[in-house]
Amino acid sequence: MDMRKWFKEAQYGMMIHWGLYSLLAGEYDGKVAKHRYGEWIQSHMRIPNAEYEKLAKAFNPVFFDADEWVKFAKECGMKYFVVTSKHHDGFAMFHSKVDKFNVVDATPFGRDVIGELADACRRHGLKFGLYYSQDLDWHEPHGGGYNSYHIPNAGNAWCNDWDFPKTMEKNFDICFENKILPQIEEILTNYGELCLIWFDMPMTLKEDQSRRIFELVKKHQPNCLINSRLGNGAYDYVSLGDNEIPDSMPENQEFDPSLMNEIDGFKPSPYGLYETAATMNHSWGYFATDQDWKDAKRVAEIKQKLNGMGINYLLNVGPDHLGRFPAPCQEILREVAKTL
Repeated sequence: MDMRKWFKEAQYGMMIHWGLYSLLAGEYDGKVAKHRYGEWIQSHMRIPNAEYEKLAKAFNPVFFDADEWVKFAKECGMKYFVVTSKHHDGFAMFHSKVDKFNVVDATPFGRDVIGELADACRRHGLKFGLYYSQDLDWHEPHGGGYNSYHIPNAGNAWCNDWDFPKTMEKNFDICFENKILPQIEEILTNYGELCLIWFDMPMTLKEDQSRRIFELVKKHQPNCLINSRLGNGAYDYVSLGDNEIPDSMPENQEFDPSLMNEIDGFKPSPYGLYETAATMNHSWGYFATDQDWKDAKRVAEIKQKLNGMGINYLLNVGPDHLGRFPAPCQEILREVAKTL
């Protein structure tokens, strides 16, 4: 299958942000996070890893059903399904032999979420993709982001400087070699065919590291598409900024690939492939008090506008700690499906 042609025609996908942060639901130590990105709460609240790790012992989503999630996405008209395999907190939602800080080894749930969702997508005919945070990792002393304090972020720091404050001692190469690259190889080889890998926040990656990831993906999965947030100009398709809805497509835009390490936004695609990842409220991960939902009419309007410019709409859902899609999400997406 020509995956570029498929991607161009897909137009509509579901993104899932789910992890330990879903347990906190935007609150910690008697306070509601002021920044409404639930998945950034560890940075925003500067939660020590020793405290954050306790969440793993409570992660037991008894209502999680991979088939229900995938069937719902398909019923709503989505053509592909992208889920967080590891976010910036460093917790893997798959069974990683590289790091025990994962959903199988560290939780009472003990099940491979990524494996179950991969199987469900195959059963129900949806393409399957994975998000992986290839630079930021707050669980690691040498996680990336420590050179980027001048760039605003959704927390208090890009890196974990509350547990590991000695910036001058940090060396991302160690994290890259010992965890990042080996885990990427795990997700490429253990979960069948992937339509895409959705990388994020290239703050620290060197050009050769981005290239090594790109080549590793193509070695194991030649047809797997790679988004532009891998960094350093190594990509197949462009991820626009979060919730970005451009007024028009740029023409003959000059672009410096080195800028991809520090900014998002409109970049030229070598294959004419573009995608906007977007939320229905403010947060990506589950945030209990964020009930500021876009209504179905607005979501349908955004989809129509993006698709009309040839931009895919990857619409996010943040399941709660029990494995349930919030009721407003379900209602909105079912209404949008009626307009397709």
